[in-house]
Amino acid sequence: MGCASPQMLATKTPRAGMPVGEKMAVVFSSKYDISFGGIERLYHFDIHKYANIYARLVQDGLIQPEEVFVPAEVSREDLLLVHSEDYLARLCQPMWVAKYLEFGPVALMPAGMVDDILLRAFRYATNGTILASRLALKYGMAINLGGGYHHAQPDKGGGFCIYADVAIAIRRLQKDGRIKRALLVDLDAHQGNGNAICFQDDEDVYTFSIHEENNYPIPKAMSDFDIGTDAGVDDAMYLQVLREHLPRIIENARPDIIYLLAGTDVYEGDRLGHFEMTRDGIIRRDMYVFDQAAERGIPIVMVLSGGYSKASWWLHCGSIREILIKYGKRTPTKKVK
Repeated sequence: MGCASPQMLATKTPRAGMPVGEKMAVVFSSKYDISFGGIERLYHFDIHKYANIYARLVQDGLIQPEEVFVPAEVSREDLLLVHSEDYLARLCQPMWVAKYLEFGPVALMPAGMVDDILLRAFRYATNGTILASRLALKYGMAINLGGGYHHAQPDKGGGFCIYADVAIAIRRLQKDGRIKRALLVDLDAHQGNGNAICFQDDEDVYTFSIHEENNYPIPKAMSDFDIGTDAGVDDAMYLQVLREHLPRIIENARPDIIYLLAGTDVYEGDRLGHFEMTRDGIIRRDMYVFDQAAERGIPIVMVLSGGYSKASWWLHCGSIREILIKYGKRTPTKKVK
């Protein structure tokens, strides 16, 4: 299903959508998609996965295009809630963007093209996380079909992360008086060092990360609670650790909102991760976090974060599908493959 399809065109212009099953909001914009002459296929991150996820959810009858909330581009004012003026100015230079994205060809592109094709997509996805946060407070649950750029720091990017979307969303909600406390549950294979640094001196924001210890980033930042594991962790091992710690962490953090950074790079065979989780294990992981939030009546936002296998979009679909069935009361029209 291409980006020019009626379903994609329905998400091109910012607009309000409708909750799925009264308590679940889905956020997406076709502007999340990045395409520059096919060269993006050389990159290790599938930057078309957001559009593929949306298209599959529509195709399977789990969401209708008119239900999707479509964000505008994030404002500079909101970016400055976390990022420095110097950093935003540095993004005008393609060589720096190439470094943060770890993709050399970007350095050869004109600055205007880099901003228009690449950075603007990140800005839409960043505002998607802000919008999803507001919708979670209103309806109870929200999923942004993008975001989770957890390596971005106030004064630099890295690991395909340019803007610290979750940190920006939290600061926006705090500034608006909507929340005081937040909990980040980062289940990407790579530690969310950017968010750890953004909130290192903030007692109102609790950062929790389960990650592969001997993997990017090195050295690690310090989250409020880090669990660094060896390679080879499977479903049973991972879920045991999560179930052992998450309930206590939620009780200690006392959050007004929870963010699930649901990276799929924990999948067996991922190019940049060395865990051995299956699709079923990832689904159970994400459902467990949603269930814990639901049991306590705490609003929750899901963002997608990393994933470097060709199956990444399909893995995300598995979790989102089950969440929409359970909490959106949605019955799919097609069986998953």
